[in-house]
Amino acid sequence: MAHARNVLPFHTNETTNGHSNGTSRDKEKQNGNNGNNDSRGTRFKLALTAKWKNELVAAAAEFAGTFMFLFFAYGGTQVANSAAAQDNPGAVGGQDNSITQTPNTSVLLYISLIFGFSLMVNVWVFFRVSGGLFNPAVTLGLYLIGAVNGVRAIMCFVSQMLAGMAAAGVIDAILPGPLNVSTTLGAGMTPARGVFLEMFLTSILVFTIFMLAAEKHKATYLAPVGIGLALFIAELVGVFFTGGSLNPTRSFGPCVVTHVFPGYHYIYWFGPLMGTLLAFAMYKIVKLVDYETVNPGQDFDDHEAALFNPPEDAENAEQVQRPNVAAITAQQAVRMASGQSDVSPDRANNVGTYMERSMSSNPPINDEEIRSNGVQRSHSQHIKGSKNRADGLQNSQSHRRNDSINQKDVSPYNHSRDGSRNRSDGLQNAIMQLSDMSVEREISRTGHIRH
Repeated sequence: MAHARNVLPFHTNETTNGHSNGTSRDKEKQNGNNGNNDSRGTRFKLALTAKWKNELVAAAAEFAGTFMFLFFAYGGTQVANSAAAQDNPGAVGGQDNSITQTPNTSVLLYISLIFGFSLMVNVWVFFRVSGGLFNPAVTLGLYLIGAVNGVRAIMCFVSQMLAGMAAAGVIDAILPGPLNVSTTLGAGMTPARGVFLEMFLTSILVFTIFMLAAEKHKATYLAPVGIGLALFIAELVGVFFTGGSLNPTRSFGPCVVTHVFPGYHYIYWFGPLMGTLLAFAMYKIVKLVDYETVNPGQDFDDHEAALFNPPEDAENAEQVQRPNVAAITAQQAVRMASGQSDVSPDRANNVGTYMERSMSSNPPINDEEIRSNGVQRSHSQHIKGSKNRADGLQNSQSHRRNDSINQKDVSPYNHSRDGSRNRSDGLQNAIMQLSDMSVEREISRTGHIRH
């Protein structure tokens, strides 16, 4: 966006018109209004461009991620089936290039592992860019719950289909032998059975994504592990009977490359679609009953658990959501410490402890970092100014402040006869230090203090 402003400055037309038409006040005003309109139009165009840029980047990431996921999955499947064919000629492959004609559990385990681990690694790599969907069924599910907008869903779907065909084509080109990674029904499986098996297998995968990735929690960053394991256990069941598709892209790509479309190919579209709808229904049910209230506090750390004890009889998710201690304002914290709220002194003391320990893990920016951003004021001067602000904040309690300063031990947690007063002063100091840290981070990021 900064580069775009250099190319298309917002106020160029307004300034130019103002100088060239200075002889007429009305004409200057009219030209200024035109400049404002042009400026607003430029901002809209830049915002629109940025939006489409983001969608294109997400679509490109989906293509790359889907290609890498299926490249390794197809490659591992080709290896497993080629080795099985050498050990038992005629057991795999055949006219339809099936992977479901081998009852060798070691081969099925190998295929399940390569699919699960390939998905886990590539989701972990790409989920910060596009979400790491790699599957039209997953894309549809995230669209239904509102995690993905319609434009991105369509663009990701196109990218996924193209990537599936590209991955199958590359494996067919660089590995010897005919491509042997297609999904077909196993012995004794009918299309109806195949649809329902694909439905249930897909539902567990999509529901896992809903609960681990779409639902934000303390372990969201580990969601790719759970997603990969979900595909792994689904493949253990499905590979022998249906090929374990769970993904229209996974089945469509090899069919395009081999030019073989079985008459029941539709089950690899209809089954995952039904599985997504089933997972969506399950997700809506658990959200409707406020599942967060059943076992609250799972994401709390020790300090949060000490500060905010979720009620056992909570009626909705908001009452048990994870607390954001950093969102407590200075006024709220001072009121808690001074006894002007219904919060106990011990709990207010715990708030100060939490803030102090949080700051110890994120120390303030040193002088060299501040000077490197063009700020000439030293860190000690900044701290001195913070103390002055603290004195101004405590004018209403000046007599208590003076008594506290004269003491040798001003620890905010000194359990003395005046413990409540010390806790109040210590909490206020902690708040001021937290404010200093925020200001210094703003200075480091922008080079000045935002007023």
